[in-house]
Amino acid sequence: MSRDALIVGINKYKSDRLPNLSAPSHDAEAIGKMLETYGEFNVWRLPEALDRDTKKPIIGQTLDLSLNQLQTALVKLFKPDSKQIPDTALFYFSGHGLRQNLGISEGFLATSDVKPESGFNGLSLQWLRRLLQESPVRQQIIWLDCCHSGELINFEEANSGGQGKAKDYFFLASSREFEVAYEDLDSKYSVVTKILLEGLNPHRYPQEWVTNYSLVDYINKNLTNANQRPICSNAGEKINLTRTSEVKIAQIKGKETRDICPYKGLEYFTLEDAEYFYGREKLTDELVDKVRQTNFLTILGASGSGKSSVLRAGLLYELQQGLKLGGSQHWQIYVLVPTESPLQSLAYAFLDANQSDTDRAIQLNKINTLLKNGAEGLTTFINASQSEKVVIVIDQFEEVFTLCQDLAERENFFQCILGALSQTDKLCLILAMRADFLLKCLEHEYSGLHKKIQENLITVTPMNKRELKEAIIKPAEKAKLIVEDTLVTTMLTDVKSAPSSLPLLEDTLTELWKRRNNNVLELDTYIKLGGVTGTLNQRATAVYQEFNEQERDTAKYIFLALTTLGEGTEDTRRRVIKGDLITAKYPESLIDRVVQKLADEKLIVTDNLNKKFPPFEGGLGGIKKFLPFE
Repeated sequence: MSRDALIVGINKYKSDRLPNLSAPSHDAEAIGKMLETYGEFNVWRLPEALDRDTKKPIIGQTLDLSLNQLQTALVKLFKPDSKQIPDTALFYFSGHGLRQNLGISEGFLATSDVKPESGFNGLSLQWLRRLLQESPVRQQIIWLDCCHSGELINFEEANSGGQGKAKDYFFLASSREFEVAYEDLDSKYSVVTKILLEGLNPHRYPQEWVTNYSLVDYINKNLTNANQRPICSNAGEKINLTRTSEVKIAQIKGKETRDICPYKGLEYFTLEDAEYFYGREKLTDELVDKVRQTNFLTILGASGSGKSSVLRAGLLYELQQGLKLGGSQHWQIYVLVPTESPLQSLAYAFLDANQSDTDRAIQLNKINTLLKNGAEGLTTFINASQSEKVVIVIDQFEEVFTLCQDLAERENFFQCILGALSQTDKLCLILAMRADFLLKCLEHEYSGLHKKIQENLITVTPMNKRELKEAIIKPAEKAKLIVEDTLVTTMLTDVKSAPSSLPLLEDTLTELWKRRNNNVLELDTYIKLGGVTGTLNQRATAVYQEFNEQERDTAKYIFLALTTLGEGTEDTRRRVIKGDLITAKYPESLIDRVVQKLADEKLIVTDNLNKKFPPFEGGLGGIKKFLPFE
């Protein structure tokens, strides 16, 4: 693997407005040695001098570096005039950073020859962003340790990894745009570079690579009391940075049994399932990038496309980790699914689950009082949060239209959330909705909802062959399972011919796991199950045939109640309170018996089953066997 690094540390400045520095040369030289010794990088240094004793290149502590020299070196690094393109390119800078805001906010890396008083500020980050975007280098790393570096790296423009190109990147800015960067009082390094060197030290991770993700995790945990906050951004696959010696490759033992199923059947992946969620890395990066750029995002996709999974196990998981979007691990995130009263659903989402029932009731009363004031009340609630950002996530957003039949209440809900969005920068609003409900947003003004969605939309498209293969194989590897090659090939062919088959694929994989032979998922078992399209049908048919006539009639009644017939859209599942199903014809004991059997076979999803009137949702999987429509 070819790995090149350009390490820059500028102490000397000619402008009277920029004092000379002492830390940058030490910063850069230490980073360079770390990468050479443990990272297998070919390191170039600027400004370059020769060590008197070793005659090897070092960072020149008293040498100048011009803008032309820096630009030329960066072009050589990221757009080399050669067919030998490095796999990884890393640029580290320590020195003065400048910020200019004359109508347009711009950032610059100050070279020795800058003259801010004359409008010459050094290396434009707009120029660097274009260089990164056009660069053929697959893995791009930028580390800036200078004042206002949050402004210097404008991530939404600099992102060259999540815009449809197969690139991985790691950006690190030492401070937010309004902050200065400091030298460490107890060492010769800058504050962030000192932590960076500690995190890169591979001796803390024997026989393991230090990656961009483990490094960001170290920075997040160990730089908590500084007067500056680093901004980190990752996208794509892990990037190996440093190691002590050859990393041992873990051998998967095919016959080692695990009792954890790595697949989700007909359910969506949650935050707790993120370690088994594969195949949507590129889409997840695009969603993180969108949240980085704006405070509103809509995830739109067909039924069964995996919207809820990529929302929860993809986007929300990454936000909680804070490894791809620096600082997001400190954000407050509230998740809700609308009910007949969406404002009430919003109020319940804000409740603290760890409080007593009495305290929750008091808290709910206060929240309802605020929400009665609409956008102003919600803004007050958000601004009172100690979190830098408050994220409201509305999954299955289409249920605002299917469950809420009161137009006035629906419009009040939209006015509340969209009005607050315009009143406070602390709010980020994320929606996930079925694509066929987009036109519903046009039926009324709804506070400009449709326009907002169109301007901030990311579509969940079908997974390609590589992504589907990862979704099959990688969770199995995580659970120490073996998947027969012929099974993978057959499943990929069947999925391609079956539209919206992602839930069916997961359901089939779950059934294969239940019937695994010595921890091997086999083609013969798959054929007996009936393939991707036959597995669920077989199970639903078997359950239906086990019911007596009264239970079959009850099952039909339940599934009809769990379905909202579409008007210009596909039919939609709906949530039902058990108490609403109980009638003289369908007593509670009968409802409980049928629901329990359907839930055991994952044909419906229940919640709080031990309560007297539990709500439960319809899993769309079993519906075809009980209803006369698709």
